Amino acid sequence: MNNSDSRINPRQLGTPRGGPYAAVPTSGDRKNLNKPTRGRKKSIFEAYMSKEDVSAGLKKGELIQGPLRINPKKYHEAFIPSPDGTRDIFIDGVVARNRALNGDIVIVKLLPKEQWKVIKPDGSDKETEATHESDVPEDMLGTCIPQETAKGDAESPDVIIEAQFDDNDAEHGQDLLKDTLTDDIKKLSLDTGEKARAVRIGGVHRTKQDDGSTMNDPRLLPDKFLQRTAKVVYILEKKHSRAATGFIKLLADKNSELFKRCAMFSPVDHRVPRAYVSLTDCPPDFVTRPEDYSNMLFICRIVDWKEDSNFATGQLAKSLGQAGEIEPETEGILTEYGVDFSDFSPKTLECLPQSLPWVISPGELAKRRDLRKECIFTIDPSTAKDLDDALSCKQLPDGNFEVGVHIADVSYFVLEETALDKVASERATSVYLVQKVIPMLPKLLCEELCSLNPMQDRLTFSVMWKVTPEGKILDEWFGRTVICSCVKLSYDHAQSMIESPGKVFSPEELPPVSPQHSIAEIQQAVLNLHRIAQHLRKQRFIDGALRLDQLKLSFTLDQESGMPQGCYIYQYRDSNKLVEEFMLLANMAVAHQIYRSFPEQALLRRHPLPQTKLLKDLMEFCNQVGLDIDFSSAGTLHKSLNETFGADKYSEARKEVLTNMFSRPMQMALYFCTGVLEDETLFRHYALNVPFYTHFTSPIRRYADIIVHRLLSASLGASSPIKMEKEAIQRQADHCNDRKMASKRVQELSADLFFAIFVRECGPLESEAMVMGVLNEAFDVLVLKFGVQKRIYCNALPLLGFHFQKVGRKPELTLMWEPEKPEQESVPQVITIFTLVEVMLTSDGVPLKYSALLKRPNSEK
Repeated sequence: MNNSDSRINPRQLGTPRGGPYAAVPTSGDRKNLNKPTRGRKKSIFEAYMSKEDVSAGLKKGELIQGPLRINPKKYHEAFIPSPDGTRDIFIDGVVARNRALNGDIVIVKLLPKEQWKVIKPDGSDKETEATHESDVPEDMLGTCIPQETAKGDAESPDVIIEAQFDDNDAEHGQDLLKDTLTDDIKKLSLDTGEKARAVRIGGVHRTKQDDGSTMNDPRLLPDKFLQRTAKVVYILEKKHSRAATGFIKLLADKNSELFKRCAMFSPVDHRVPRAYVSLTDCPPDFVTRPEDYSNMLFICRIVDWKEDSNFATGQLAKSLGQAGEIEPETEGILTEYGVDFSDFSPKTLECLPQSLPWVISPGELAKRRDLRKECIFTIDPSTAKDLDDALSCKQLPDGNFEVGVHIADVSYFVLEETALDKVASERATSVYLVQKVIPMLPKLLCEELCSLNPMQDRLTFSVMWKVTPEGKILDEWFGRTVICSCVKLSYDHAQSMIESPGKVFSPEELPPVSPQHSIAEIQQAVLNLHRIAQHLRKQRFIDGALRLDQLKLSFTLDQESGMPQGCYIYQYRDSNKLVEEFMLLANMAVAHQIYRSFPEQALLRRHPLPQTKLLKDLMEFCNQVGLDIDFSSAGTLHKSLNETFGADKYSEARKEVLTNMFSRPMQMALYFCTGVLEDETLFRHYALNVPFYTHFTSPIRRYADIIVHRLLSASLGASSPIKMEKEAIQRQADHCNDRKMASKRVQELSADLFFAIFVRECGPLESEAMVMGVLNEAFDVLVLKFGVQKRIYCNALPLLGFHFQKVGRKPELTLMWEPEKPEQESVPQVITIFTLVEVMLTSDGVPLKYSALLKRPNSEK
C-alpha cells in the first residue's frame, strides 16, 4: 500500500481517478451530469466571489477570513482557525478547498448545519484539528540547532519548542483517497435529505443507510459534538509560494491530444495539486526515455488552476538533481518556501563601503561612547560567523556591577530606503540550514564589518545596567558605542569556566585573547554574569514565565562529503542560559524605551494566549491520564511541568512527551506595530509573561531588529525619526512574521532531510521511545534518542492480532505478538499513553522515507 506521501505515485497519472486532487464526480451527482452543458466543460470548482461581495459578506459576518492549514497526513482535510478561538472550522475535501493552497489567507462560507462534521463523543477522533505543522512560537521554543546556527534564537526562547511533526506518514494509503475525493463533490451537491445521512466514521466517509439515529443527524446534536464545516469562496492572499518539487511522468493515455503536448508533474507534497506541464519545458529526451527521469527532482511553479480542471497548469522551472541527495533536496525546500538564495545584485553591493579595509572615521568615533578598552567578549556556537552580540561585566567599587549588552550597529550600514535595505526587508531573516546559512545581508556585513570579531574595532548599540549581585537593576543606559571584543568564546568555553570556577585556563585551551586583558579577567566576568543570570532567571520564573524545551537535533558532518556522520540531542546548558537572560533583558528594556518614545510606531513582539479549544482538549487529556497540571497561566503551567516529574529516566521521557503536547495549543509570537493595535493588553508576551517585548539583539540576521535599532536611535536623538508610517511598519511586521514562519519550517525540513539521510547511511538505529498518542490501528511515539515523532502501524508488525479499547477514558491497544517458536505462546503487549517501548528506525528504500518498527517485547519477563 502506498503512503499518500510517497514520492512516486504508481497510479496512472493521465486519468483523474484516485491520485491527489482528482476531484471525480460520482453517483451522488451523476444526475447533474446529464444536464446540457452548452458546449463547455462542467465546472469542478465554484467560481470565486467578487471582491465587493466578499467585502460585504465579511462586514455582515456571513463570511469568515483566516489562514488555511492543510493536514500534511491527510491532505483532503483542511482547517481555518475559528475567530472566537473555539474548535477550528473544517474544510472537507479538495472541492470545498477551491484551489487554495496551504498558508493562503482565504475567505470561507459556512455550510448548513446538517453538513457539519460529527465529532465522536468518546474523543477518538482527536485528529480533527491538531495538524499544525509547527505553530509553536520560537520564542517559546528552541528550534533544532543546525551546525551553523547563530544562537538558535537563544535570546528569544521564552518557550522553546521544536515541533518536528512527521509529515511522512499517511494515516491511510492512497486506496482510500479514491473514496474520499470522489465523495467531495457528492457532499457538496447532495440534497438535504441525503446530506443528513453522509456521516463520517473514523476519518472515512461512509453513507449510512439508516437515518433514524439521532447520533447521525448534525441538526439534532448539541454543538459540542459538532465541528463547523465551510467552503472556500475567495483567496484573499496567496501566501503559498506556488512552487513545488516533484517528478514528471508521461500521461497515461498515449492516444490523447494532451499526450503530445503535456507531461504530468507530481509534487512530493500532496497538499499541492498535480499539474500539466508543457513537454517543451521537459528535457529533450524525456518522451523517448522517461525512465531516466523517474528519480529526478524538478521544480514546478503553479501558474493557473481552472474551475473545470482536476489538475493545475504548471511551468517547469528547473531540474534539481537526484531525489534523496542533499543539495537538490535543499534547493527544493528553499524554493518551495520562497527563500531567496540568489547572489546579492551589484546594485545592492554598491551600498556597502567600497574602500577596504574599512576603518571607523574620527567623526563617527566622536559621536560614540568609546568602550574599546573594556573587557568585552562574545559567546556563540563554535561554528558561528555572524556575531551579533557581545557581553561585558565590570565590578564597581560599591560591590555592584556594570553589565553591558553590545549589539552590532547594522543600521549604520543599512540605511533606510536604499537598495540594500529593500533586499534585507524582503529577505527579512537569515535562514539556518544544517549545512549552511542563507544570509539576510551580504557576507561583507554578516561576517566582517558588522560581526563582532575579536580584536577588531566595531560599531555597536549598547544597553548597560548597574545591577546588584542579586540581579536587581539600579540604573539603565542606552547608546551608540564602539567596542573591541577581546575574545570569541564558544558556549563550550564559557561552560568550562562555569563548571570549573577555580581552574586556571592555559592559553592553548581558549581561542586567541587580546593582550589588553587576562584570561583570569575574562573568566571572572563570565562567572559574575553567570551568577547574575541565575538570579534573573529564577526571578523570571517566579514572576510567571514559561519555557518548553523540546529535544533538538544536531549533526556532525563529514568535512569532505558534507554527509551526516552522527547526530545528537543538543544540550542546552548554563552558558546558553547566561546569554539568553541578558538578551531577554536587553530586548525588554529596548521595548519599553521605543514604546515610550514612539507609541504609534514602535515595532514590538507579542505572544497571544494559547488556543482555547486545543488547551481545553489538553486539559481533558491530562485529567484522563491522571496528571495534575495547572493551566491557569504560563507560570503555573511551567511550575506543573517541572514539579510533576522525578529525575529518573522514565520521568524525563514523560516530561519530553508532555512538553511536546503542551506546545501544540501555543500560538506563534508575532511582530506588530503598536499604533495599529489599540488594546494594550494584547501587547503582552504570554510565555515571557511581560507587557512589552521586542527583538533588538540580532540585527545581522533579522530585519525586525534593524527597524528597532532605527527607532531606538531616533528615541535617543542620535538620528532623525524613522520614515515609515505605522501602516508601513505593520506591513513589514506581517512580512517578517511570514518569513520567520517559513524559515522555521525550512530549518525543520533541513534537519528532517539530514536525519533521513543519516538513517539511510548509518541505520537501522535503535532507541527507546515513549507513546504519545494511541489510535485504533496505530500509535505515535517520541523517539527519545533523536527527538523525532513517528507513527507505528499495527498492520506492519508480526502480530496475531490487536485490540483497541478505552479503559475509563484512556485509549489502549493490546498487541498479540506472533510467537518466535511454534511451541511458545503469543506475547501480549499493552500500548497506552506514556508506555516506554523499544523501536528500530529503518530506511524504506524510497528517498528520504524511514519507518519506526516496534521491537518485540522481551518474552522472558
